[in-house]
Amino acid sequence: MLIRPLERSDRDAWAALWTSYLTFYKTTLPPEQFDLTWSRLHDANEPMRVLGAFEGTQMLGIVHMVFHRSCWTVGPYCYLQDLFTVAESRGKGVGRALIEAVYAAAKLEGANRVNWLTNDSNAEAMVLYNKVADRTGFVQYRKIL
Repeated sequence: MLIRPLERSDRDAWAALWTSYLTFYKTTLPPEQFDLTWSRLHDANEPMRVLGAFEGTQMLGIVHMVFHRSCWTVGPYCYLQDLFTVAESRGKGVGRALIEAVYAAAKLEGANRVNWLTNDSNAEAMVLYNKVADRTGFVQYRKIL
């Protein structure tokens, strides 16, 4: 398995996995948001990155990460915003490899930590997350504006 930053030529495969991720969370986004996100992921001035997991030419998974400043540390934090693997690859180390690649990228950026959220109904993913990170006990609050 190869983990690497996505290239512009990976757009269609990324869009298919991103759509599946959104479907998993029972949501959709307009095509304009796909375009904007893809553009941001490839803009060196944006704090967003994307990695893909590949077996040969087949994309098995994607991960989006966003770097941001913190009042608590000199270096940035890395927010692992979205992680998705194709159903056929689950339980085969793809998710773990993508998370480890985020850890490595965060270290290169001088980040102090990596954090992420998941839905409390995502029990399958939490089995992995409990092995590779610490559960903080914090509860998220949100107000849509």
